[in-house]
Amino acid sequence: MDYDLVIKGGQVASSTGVTRADLAIKGETIAALGSDLTGKQTIDAKGKIVMPGAIDVHNHFQLPFCGTVSSDDFEIGSKAAAMGGVTTFLDFAIQSKPKSVMEAIVDRQAEAAANVCIDYSLHAGITEWNKDRVEEFPKIIEAGIPTFKMFMIYRAQGWQATDADVYRALREAAKYGAMVGLHAESNDLIDLLQEEIKGQKFPGCYAHAVSRPTVTETEAIARAINLAEATGGCLYIFHMSTGRAVDLIRDGRARGVNVHAETGPHYLLLDDELFKREDGHHFGTCPPIRKPADQQGLWKGLAEGVVEVMATDTCTFNSEQKSMWKGDFTKIPFGMPGIETLLPLTYSEGVHAGRFPLERMIEILCENPAKLFGMWPQKGSLKVGTDADVVVFDPDAKVTISHKTLTHRCDYSPFEGTKVNGWPVTTLVRGKPVVKDRKFVGDVGYGKFIKRQPPAKPVA
Repeated sequence: MDYDLVIKGGQVASSTGVTRADLAIKGETIAALGSDLTGKQTIDAKGKIVMPGAIDVHNHFQLPFCGTVSSDDFEIGSKAAAMGGVTTFLDFAIQSKPKSVMEAIVDRQAEAAANVCIDYSLHAGITEWNKDRVEEFPKIIEAGIPTFKMFMIYRAQGWQATDADVYRALREAAKYGAMVGLHAESNDLIDLLQEEIKGQKFPGCYAHAVSRPTVTETEAIARAINLAEATGGCLYIFHMSTGRAVDLIRDGRARGVNVHAETGPHYLLLDDELFKREDGHHFGTCPPIRKPADQQGLWKGLAEGVVEVMATDTCTFNSEQKSMWKGDFTKIPFGMPGIETLLPLTYSEGVHAGRFPLERMIEILCENPAKLFGMWPQKGSLKVGTDADVVVFDPDAKVTISHKTLTHRCDYSPFEGTKVNGWPVTTLVRGKPVVKDRKFVGDVGYGKFIKRQPPAKPVA
């Protein structure tokens, strides 16, 4: 049988192993895995890894924040994703009061629909909990968005959820098998520490790290796990940054709590000494990058399966936008570019460096995100009949990261000058090449919205 496209002779990778095989595509789906398959077109993958497209579940494209808008819009952000071997991304529709969450979703889809080059979905961001949210919950899930985000900080912006709000959301989510994700930091502790260090001198923007020590994250995560335990709700911790938090997740799961967590390359590879540099504000994120000991704890958590997902929290601000802080660390536009370097950094620093095997990388970048966020097996796998989201990855490529060769609309990279081993060369989304030989060949607007299923079992 002749297929539309056959990727020949690659090392086909999944979480269960690596096999040399041909992969055949018919239309938008994977049609066969085998040997000596023929197609109208072929891609030679000898010496390459053939893997499911990566899924980045945490991004903020064209996000209004701190008096500006993140510089990667949906077109540029999705192009950067494709160039980095990401075939599906999740962004956020954050409620802007007095609008409803459903209105935020409609508005966000309108911004994305005609501009995305790869497939996408959204999390529903809740900034106000009341009876209207209870009524909206099943409608949002029916619209294909079964994951909700709430913020334990950002009181001044009007986004903060109280413990009671989180409790009620987790309880409501449990009824439908939905998941509540949290930005887990203690607003009270951060406010206190920021006030206490006012007027003190620190190099660069190191005050940002001083005002957000480990306890500001771990206290909030511990509280969130207790609320999930009390309600039976499914909990997800976004952008986990501390080694101690890994222990909290492990302990909670051992007690039967349905809790999951992600971290990102910046928390694994960058430390807070960077804040002391003159351009230290470029590295300002929330939570902040931490100490080397935290990096070690997070790597261990990834290797052991306690931390299940690697995501980037891409929220790109260029140097001019970052300079808006004007010496006040509380006014830094938080966020950095990252989606384009997610896969190569995870391979280079994880697999090539011997921290975990290739099969584990496929879990944390492909399979776990698809399963946890209700897209499995349509996304995240190379099973016959699923979406042909495929990456051909060259493990022998040697690349030095530079903002000049990346797609992000940014004049720096947090990983500038980092030498990586391995880089994606070809990316297919639903059978269509969007990157070929490291050149973007896709179409703006090709990506489609992915309706997702609730990831957990409903709790009576």
